Amino acid sequence: MTTAFRAVLAFALLAGFYVLVALVVAAAVALDVLLVFEFRAGLLQVAIPLTLAAGALLRALVVVSRSGGGEQPGVPVGREHEPVLWRTVEELAQRVRTAPPDEIRLVAEVNAAVSEETRLLGLRAVKRRMYIGLPLLQTLTVDEMRAVLGHELGHYSGAHTRLGAPVYRGRVSVIAAVQGLGNHPFVQRLFAWYAKLFLRVSQAVSRKQELEADEFAVAIGGRQAMSGALRKIHDTANAWDLYLADYLSLTGAGGRRPAAVFSGFHALMSDPGRQAQLAKLGEEPEEVSPYDSHPSLRDRLAAIERLPEPQFVPDPASALTLLQDANLAVQAVEQSMWTPEALNGLRAVSWEEMVAEGMYAARNAEALRDLAVAGQRVMGANRPYLDAAFEAIARGRQAELEARLLEQGWNPSETLLAGVLGQALEAMLIRLGQATWQLSWSGPARLLFDDGEEVALAEYAAKVAAEPGAVGGLREWLGELGMRHDYIPGEDPA
Repeated sequence: MTTAFRAVLAFALLAGFYVLVALVVAAAVALDVLLVFEFRAGLLQVAIPLTLAAGALLRALVVVSRSGGGEQPGVPVGREHEPVLWRTVEELAQRVRTAPPDEIRLVAEVNAAVSEETRLLGLRAVKRRMYIGLPLLQTLTVDEMRAVLGHELGHYSGAHTRLGAPVYRGRVSVIAAVQGLGNHPFVQRLFAWYAKLFLRVSQAVSRKQELEADEFAVAIGGRQAMSGALRKIHDTANAWDLYLADYLSLTGAGGRRPAAVFSGFHALMSDPGRQAQLAKLGEEPEEVSPYDSHPSLRDRLAAIERLPEPQFVPDPASALTLLQDANLAVQAVEQSMWTPEALNGLRAVSWEEMVAEGMYAARNAEALRDLAVAGQRVMGANRPYLDAAFEAIARGRQAELEARLLEQGWNPSETLLAGVLGQALEAMLIRLGQATWQLSWSGPARLLFDDGEEVALAEYAAKVAAEPGAVGGLREWLGELGMRHDYIPGEDPA
């Protein structure tokens, strides 16, 4: 089946989806009108669910239609700002025999992409945009970046973007329709079957188009550059996901945000421990699905090896050299990542402070506060003294403490009290200046004493939680560190 035929079939299936929606709506209206003239109980039992399903379909499509447009991601860069980048893109556009984009935007993504605003179902082009991920510029060489840009421009040259926007919005509409029919299983099954057929066909077209665009990339940069770029993008995407989950997720904790997002990512990518971990991740087999928009890395690399090797002049310099001022570009893209509320409401700090305060806010602050509140409720204290929780344990009222912790939203567990107590004791060491959460680009942050020894309180907390007689030793230890007996979380503990 040729790519052109698949594309026509995908567009026909998209049109058929809207016809199917129209048939369901028409059937619902017809039954409702029939009920007005001839009321029958059996007919009512069919009309009500069908009318509700039709309403759900229309509601989903209206929501999708209103979600289009909006602000574009990233930062636009004009020719006067980035002349080298623009000259490179325009030169590559000539080589693949297509018009250059009207706009280039630098984005905070491990990706490069092109889009084309069209009218009349793709028959008329309105505006072309190219998106270049700053992490790619940090990671790739000029050779590899030129190959990637050639790949994206190849989508223009192959007219892949002309029908791309309508088909993409069709995918969104189909998925929204299926999700909106959750309370109507019979109609949902019908649309789910149709959605699978449409997605399989349209995504098969996308995969074929990616391989065609790879041919343009190799013609520009050669097999080695494009293969190297694909491998690096695969590894960089894994690293970026890890960076988002383990580091940038701390944003907001303690009212802080990182002052340097991309320098942190560069530090993570440069760490030998992380490099070994990412290399291991890259060796894991990919999961392949008929609903994937891109072929697997293995299939793309194999297809590239079968292409002829062109003559070209290699350029192993960093792709950041394509930018007039890399630092200025980094700052602009980082600014675009934050909402105005984040820029104004969160204090920009170093990664060391971000991890120290973020980990405390995420792991320790809530445990310390909730344990004190639980102790107050069990002992009937007039204020949430932390020592009230210790007193409850000393009197053997651990079950009541756990019940109060459950009331505050903690998940039930056999080690609930010991876990919360351990995190609260970590908080006390931090508040008393005895320990600090330390940044590590090789792995998770570690709580360390001033002498570099790692804090390990899990066994001790479990012992105190299980043995009321151990509370005396706990009080003595904290007292020697300087904690007041009437300490309330949020105050100075010394």
